This record gives sequence, structure tokens and C-alpha cells, in this order.
Amino acid sequence: MDLEVTAPRPGRLKTWLGVAPAVVVVLLALWEAIAVVRSGSDVPAAADWDRATAFVRAHHAPGQLIVFAPEWIDPVGRMHAGDLIDVAMAARMDAARFGVIWEMSARGASAPETAGLTPVLTRRFGDLTVRRFEQSPAEVVYDFVAQFSAAGISGPAAGRPHVSLEEVGFEPHRCVRVEPRPDQTVTVTYPSARLGQKLVGYVGLADVFTRRDIRDPGRLEVAINGTKVAVTQVGVDSGWVKFSAATAPSPSARVTFSATAVGPHARDRLICFAAEARADGHARTLRAVPEDHPAQEGE
Repeated sequence: MDLEVTAPRPGRLKTWLGVAPAVVVVLLALWEAIAVVRSGSDVPAAADWDRATAFVRAHHAPGQLIVFAPEWIDPVGRMHAGDLIDVAMAARMDAARFGVIWEMSARGASAPETAGLTPVLTRRFGDLTVRRFEQSPAEVVYDFVAQFSAAGISGPAAGRPHVSLEEVGFEPHRCVRVEPRPDQTVTVTYPSARLGQKLVGYVGLADVFTRRDIRDPGRLEVAINGTKVAVTQVGVDSGWVKFSAATAPSPSARVTFSATAVGPHARDRLICFAAEARADGHARTLRAVPEDHPAQEGE
């Protein structure tokens, strides 16, 4: 049997090619609308936030950390409870200093700050869950950001290193900001720092616009009395990266942070770090909840 194949008329083909982009746009719009409606089905309502926030306010004490999970609900959480989060808390190095952490979460999410902890209290308010965690806070014997005025600076920098509030990984962090020239190293030396059993710190690249335009990495090396104890390289997508080293307790040690803009084209490489000497590694869980302790619905 012979088959006759008829080619589409040029006019019809031209018409279809003309309307195809519009059809695709309409289909994408419909898909996004459906996705938004479906995704909003388990987003906490304003009434849930009001009840949950009232509960936290009734039990919260100054100095207790408040976190939100998943990360994308953070702006909404700050709208309701932001007055309980001061600048120092928002720009913290990490959560180790806080003995009590309140977590407000949706969709069963958990905040990184509560990893490894067991809640001592749980309340549900519609689609929003409030949990209280307790831990033994870290004992900080030396804060390298707070003691920055005691540090000496050397090396070719595009501006003097200083302490500032910076955006790193789309989060605020108070840190020492160093801007080495391309392929150069700037050292920040603390000649007489007190040490405990551990040195803990974080490093990242500041400023979303320079991260977008300049893709070269940065590196931070830490040395104690001339011995290198940590090396961390961070890229534009690394965020706030932790480093740590065991240390021998000392009333006076020479601690050097060496920041390098890696590569001949690594201009405007804003390397930010924060670090603390701690007495010991704090125990994460202070109180456990019995296995038969049920989660309770908020009143």
C-alpha cells in the first residue's frame, strides 16, 4: 500500500511557529499556578504564626536563641518574632553559646542549629511546630572578633582589615573582613591569645555581588605558635564554612590567621572569618525527653 505524505502548508507552519512561544508561556504559567496552590497547602497561616509566637513570647527569656526552619520561612518568622532577635544573635558565629534554642518550623523541617539535640518541649499550632532545645553552652575563653584591636596586620591588602557585619552565604555574620590583593596573603596575628581545649571558627566570602562577578576562591590558614592547625578553602557557593582544631590550654599563644585571594584574577575577594577559643567541646544534649512524651497541640 502506498502512503502519501503531505507536507504542512507553509502558511500553517508559519502560524504555528508564531504562536508556539505563547502556548509554552501559557502552559508554564498554568503549571506554576498549580504548583503554588499545592505548595501553599501546608504553609503556616497567619493565625498559626500568631498563636505560636504568643506561646514563645510567654516562655522566652533574654539570651535564648530563636531559629526558623526551613530556611525560606525565616523572613516570615522575623516579621512575627524579630524583636526577640537582636543584632548579635542574628549575626552569631554559630549556636554553641546558647543554652536554650527555640525552633519554629513547618513541614517537619529542622534547623541546622538543633542538629543532634533532643527537644525538651514540643507544641503544634496548626501547620507550625514550636520546639525548645537545651544544651550546655560553650565556654568561650577568647573571642578573636571581639579582640581584633589586639591583632597585628601584615601583607598587601586592598583596604585595612576590620570587623564588620557582612553578608556571607545570604546570612548576616559579624566577622573580621580581609581583602588580600590577587594571589596575595594578608595575615592577622594575635600575639597573646588565651587558648582552651579547642579553637572553633568559620570563614566565607562576603558580598553577593562580588561573588557573582569574581569566581575565584579564597583560603584561610590558621597557625598556633608557628604550627599550622587548619586550612580552609572557600568558593563563591561555599557559604559559612566551619573549621576547628584541638588545642593545648594556654594563657598566651601566638595565633595567626592568613587570608589568601587564590589566583591572579581574584580581585575584590572579601574573606571574612570569626573564631573562638573554647574551654572544651560542649555536650550537645543536656536533657532528654522520655520516649512516651507526646507532642502536644497548642491551646
